Amino acid sequence: MERAAIYHQPFSSYAYGYDGETLHIKVRSKKDDVEEVVMIGADPYVHTEAGWQSEEYALRKVATTEEHDYWFVAMKPEQRRLQYAFVLKDTEGEEVFYGGRGFYENTKANRAVMDYYFKFPFLHETEVFKAPEWVKETIWYQIFPERFDNGDASISPVNVLPWGSKDPGRDDFFGGDIAGIINHLDYLADLGINGIYLTPVFEASTNHKYDTLNYFEIDPHFGDKETFRKLVKEAHKRGIKIMLDAVFNHIGDKSPEWQDVLQNGEESKFVDWFHIHSFPVTPGENGNIEGQNTLSFDTFAYTMHMPKLNTANPEVQKYLLDIATYWVREFDIDGWRLDVANEVDHAFWKEFNKAVRAEKEDIYILGEIWHDSWLWLLGDEFDSVMNYPFTQTIIENFVEERIQPTKMVSGISEQLMRYQEQVNHVMFNMLDSHDTARLLTRCDGDKEKAKLALAFMFAHTGSPCIYYGTEIGMDGADDPLCRKCMEWDEEKQDKAMLTFMKKLIAFRKEHQKTLTYGDLVWHKVDDENRIVAFSRTFGDETLTFIFNQGTKAEELPKEELAITAATHDVWADKAVTNIIVPAKSFTILKG
Repeated sequence: MERAAIYHQPFSSYAYGYDGETLHIKVRSKKDDVEEVVMIGADPYVHTEAGWQSEEYALRKVATTEEHDYWFVAMKPEQRRLQYAFVLKDTEGEEVFYGGRGFYENTKANRAVMDYYFKFPFLHETEVFKAPEWVKETIWYQIFPERFDNGDASISPVNVLPWGSKDPGRDDFFGGDIAGIINHLDYLADLGINGIYLTPVFEASTNHKYDTLNYFEIDPHFGDKETFRKLVKEAHKRGIKIMLDAVFNHIGDKSPEWQDVLQNGEESKFVDWFHIHSFPVTPGENGNIEGQNTLSFDTFAYTMHMPKLNTANPEVQKYLLDIATYWVREFDIDGWRLDVANEVDHAFWKEFNKAVRAEKEDIYILGEIWHDSWLWLLGDEFDSVMNYPFTQTIIENFVEERIQPTKMVSGISEQLMRYQEQVNHVMFNMLDSHDTARLLTRCDGDKEKAKLALAFMFAHTGSPCIYYGTEIGMDGADDPLCRKCMEWDEEKQDKAMLTFMKKLIAFRKEHQKTLTYGDLVWHKVDDENRIVAFSRTFGDETLTFIFNQGTKAEELPKEELAITAATHDVWADKAVTNIIVPAKSFTILKG
């Protein structure tokens, strides 16, 4: 038995409270090395003359990666206390006792030593990760406001270009605004959308608005506060939530605070709002050249027009928390997406969480983090992050085909094991965004490939997001080309793609509980023919998904898919005798 591969850690994604009375316990072992895991556990205070009254709980294998197997059990300790250890048996019959002090021979004497066990002293409901329930049922739609629709030409910038007249440059304006979003709320509702994520709408000088000038005002080229209030109210009437983008890592260089630093240097009252290493901080002096790593002050990346805020400063904290609570309290927004969230200190995000939760208990807090994010997802900072590792795993297999299906399945399994289950329920899943090339461009225009990737994403746990225009076949390379004007001319829209997306969203909603909570079992992962088949089971419903990325149709025996009863193809709405999946296509079975 490979003991070095065996791992468990209390108070982590390996042992946590799922709700006020249920514990989730996981342990890891080397792939294909262990064939049985049993947990020995009970209240540490339950003793009789015969000794500690422990019970045994069998764990089931729930995930496999390239290197590891993961074993799981959910249990409800009577007094919400648990003392526990594991007995692992390998494929050759070796047994080992594994607890808080490491590995021991599995003997009665060793099992009687209370100090050898892991401890979960008490399951406090206040420490259980709880995300807003509504997010589990939300299909997000990301809008880059400057490029969605020009609904009020009277407020457009003086240098505005005709809508969609050219591919966008980095500094172009086309006049998109909040009125334009309001004009198309019925379109979004008909599509099936019930959540809108808006990139920044606050006053700023650029088209993207990530260089904020005034967080308390809507950008005048987007509208005003009353227009925004109308957007929220009209969206809510249609059952659509609104999430805004908070840029709290940095501020715009044209903001009053930074301008005061430029003018007054070390005497500025805002000097401690930033991370300044030497003076002056003006362009061309002290090595302050855009894009170079010799700046005399910290910035987002090496972007001089985005100086980094010092969120450890109490004045900055108060300023940002006042902003965060203001838009919740006064306009009833439903979520905050937090830009460059991993570069802001944890202490600030804990205060942010408390402040916005006090205004609206079920507000959704989403961090922009592109890597492993467990430290932000313990319940006192974020509800979720933008799930880019999940995104990239799907892209690398379905779109770029540079990894094999087995590598993809390993990556997804690893990702699901990384977090608590209730975190996975509300992860923000997407395949493209304003920061990446569009899905169709990544697919080199192959729409069937794009549909496979989208359907695969929608079949998994998490809250899916569509980037505006994906539903009508819009393309676009990396920024700025991924930020094209939305195509509203129906003659230029891909109606087949629109029909597909409506159907996919409706399917997700119809089977929401299964696709959120359902157990995931991989039945077939075939690298040679690029076939992936898995099922999701919740209660009495089992959905089996088969994805064929290959160039020829494939027939799969029911036994391979653990299907024993009559089967119905719920995607094509027809009875199935023989399971045949066409090339570059997918099938969803029920039965």
